[in-house]
Amino acid sequence: MRDTAITVEHLTKSYRIVDGASHTNRVSEAVMERMRHPLRRSRYTTFSAIDDVSFDIPWGEAVGIIGRNGAGKSTLLKLLTRVAAPTSGLIDLGGRVGSLLEVGTGFHPELTGRENIYLNGSLLGMTRREIKRRFDDIVEFSGVAKFLDTQVKRYSSGMYVRLAFSVAAHLETEILAIDEVLAVGDAEFQAKSLAMMREVAQSGRTVLYVSHQAQTVTSLCTSAMFLEQGRLSYYGDVDGALTRYRDTFESFQVAQREASNRPGTGALRLTRVAVTEQTQDPIDDTVIEFEVGGNRAVVGKYFVSCHINDADGNTIVQCDSRSTGAWFDPSETQRGALSIKALWLKPGRYTVDMFVCQSGIFDVWEGADVFEVLPSSPYPELASDDAMSHGVVLADFQYGVES
Repeated sequence: MRDTAITVEHLTKSYRIVDGASHTNRVSEAVMERMRHPLRRSRYTTFSAIDDVSFDIPWGEAVGIIGRNGAGKSTLLKLLTRVAAPTSGLIDLGGRVGSLLEVGTGFHPELTGRENIYLNGSLLGMTRREIKRRFDDIVEFSGVAKFLDTQVKRYSSGMYVRLAFSVAAHLETEILAIDEVLAVGDAEFQAKSLAMMREVAQSGRTVLYVSHQAQTVTSLCTSAMFLEQGRLSYYGDVDGALTRYRDTFESFQVAQREASNRPGTGALRLTRVAVTEQTQDPIDDTVIEFEVGGNRAVVGKYFVSCHINDADGNTIVQCDSRSTGAWFDPSETQRGALSIKALWLKPGRYTVDMFVCQSGIFDVWEGADVFEVLPSSPYPELASDDAMSHGVVLADFQYGVES
């Protein structure tokens, strides 16, 4: 066995993006376009999703890969699991890699759950005897025993991910790579999965885990790397990675004000997102005003979704307009306000992310605004700090005593 589980040297993954050419979805349209403009040449710009990244990961490490949207986290994981090929650089893997990058990765929809377990194991280089030895553990952990002989195309997304994770975790690959697909599962399964990943790392195998949630990385990982615009900005202990994440927020926020820097198709763009009160008490209502520009070319109404995150990037609450039946007309500019009542946030700094979506995503404005919750207690009695030190939010509660 090699000294390191994974060695990466000067890894780069670049894509060519067409500039200024009409985009066509059909061969016939492409042919007509060429006939109309036979001398026109397509111009390309190069986008580096991963840019000259180098690192060594030892055996038995659980490594969290964190960064904001578009930082290159998922691309890096696809390169390490050989789903995508690098443009340049070296990847040296010390053993077999089991991966779960998205729901249903490696599953054939027409095959049953039982057949897919054997198919996945074979693709990972396991013998039939090795798969059979772990088969009962896989089925028990996934909780889909009743549906084992049903085609997986009939599974719900939760059943899909439970079986896929169970296969990846139990088949004895030396390296396990997980994207943030576990968010599909329920809370009980997520807790089981995190415990399983800890056991995997403690057994000497290596775990790679991509996540937006700092809380999960802190509880699972022994080290972390922070990616920023395709570059490895930090690799070391988890606290150091989270500190770097927080320290880069201001420069990231400034860059996101320019709509062209933000993800999404751009057919509709947010032009304003603002928290009306920049400083609040825990019991105050939080009001967020927003404005979305109009575009008559967009067909059908759209929805918006607002996330409030703590300083570490953990999403505290999601307010999706679909949940309250609020849909918006794209033919004209829409101005609105989101009012969040009785949230009772703990003292600290919070950031606001805003999404504009339909069947796809038009705009994602991360760090659109920031507000501060003041260190005041909403409770009638004075108490030491440890009386409010745990949990994500404060609660409006009372204790009753029977006489």
